[in-house]
Amino acid sequence: MEDLLQALETAIQSPTDLQYKLLSSAVLIFLFWALRFVALRVVQRRIDDPRVLYQWRKALTYSAALLAFVVVGRIWFQGFQTLSTFLGLLSAGLAIALQDPIVNLAGWVFLIVRKPFKVGDRIQIGEHRGDVIDIRIFQFSLLEIGNWVDADQSTGRVIHVPNGRIFREAQANYTEGFEFIWNEIAVLVTFESNWQAAKQLLREIGERHAEHLSADAKTRVRQAAQKYMIFYKHLSPTVYTSVLDSGVNLTIRYLCNPRRRRASTNEIWEAILTAFAERQDIDFAYPTTRFYRNDREGKPGTMPQPANPEPV
Repeated sequence: MEDLLQALETAIQSPTDLQYKLLSSAVLIFLFWALRFVALRVVQRRIDDPRVLYQWRKALTYSAALLAFVVVGRIWFQGFQTLSTFLGLLSAGLAIALQDPIVNLAGWVFLIVRKPFKVGDRIQIGEHRGDVIDIRIFQFSLLEIGNWVDADQSTGRVIHVPNGRIFREAQANYTEGFEFIWNEIAVLVTFESNWQAAKQLLREIGERHAEHLSADAKTRVRQAAQKYMIFYKHLSPTVYTSVLDSGVNLTIRYLCNPRRRRASTNEIWEAILTAFAERQDIDFAYPTTRFYRNDREGKPGTMPQPANPEPV
């Protein structure tokens, strides 16, 4: 062994004490790894349940790593001049190993102090949307909405999100500040329909189902303006007009409670179907194929002129 140490010392020109510590550390790490391997083999022969076997495997791995760290650390600790040096290296290693839990803990402090959202709020963070149902030290929980369910209704799943994600991703709060959202319903009517009458009907339906929110919304806007730069001139329902390939597109825009988006959409659509059924001059449009003859259907000023007009 002495000849081997002298050869190593000559090769790498390092103190014998350092070589001893390196070899001792390597031998101890191998020994603990071998003991873990033997213990795991014994457990595998006696346990058939995959879940229990998984727990034993994790427990043996953590135990072997902890014992190896303590024993090997004692060998190297003898070479440290002060306890503070060892504690400094230990704390640095723990900070690296526990980076995510520390960030999650910092996120929890931020949630408590800054309060970007609280329990009961409807939020979106990254690709996840839902109602906040719990905030804990390392994670908060959402009752998921959307995904395969339409109109922001609950899916029934609970999503646990690490607190640290609030530092890396933007959060959208449906209920903080203004407490209302703008919803839009697009209604497509044919070009031959009386689109002016349809637009008036849609405006009346929107006012009937959403106008009661305007007075309350104005009060909430004034309150939100004290904290955020939120300013709206018009809060009443309105209808916008645009043209698509298949017809005239009329879009109702109105305020609604975030949790009543689907209910309000259902009520407005039922009112639209009832109102349009009573009108003979309004039809819903849908993708169709149409052949247009300009010489027969066009306006007089746009019809093509004959090649050899008859003399007058």
